Amino acid sequence: MNEELIQQLVDQCVDKRERDGRTVEVLQSRKFAELIVKECMRMCEVTEMSFVTHDCDVEASGAITVKQFIAEHFGVEE
Repeated sequence: MNEELIQQLVDQCVDKRERDGRTVEVLQSRKFAELIVKECMRMCEVTEMSFVTHDCDVEASGAITVKQFIAEHFGVEE
C-alpha cells in the first residue's frame, strides 16, 4: 500500500478540535472516502492517457468506462 499517498489523503481530512483543554485530531471519514473514490477515478484517467499514447483505443475507452461506473456507483458528480 502507498503509505505516503494514504497519509496525504488523511491529512486533507483531519480536523483539529479542542476537547477537555487539549487538541485532538478527528478524521472526517466521509471526506476520506470521497477522496479515495476521486483518486480511483483519477487513476482511470491516467490509465486512459497511457493507452491513448500507445494507440490502444479500445483499452482507453475501457478505462473511461470504468471511471464512469465508479462515478455512478458512488454518486460522484464530475
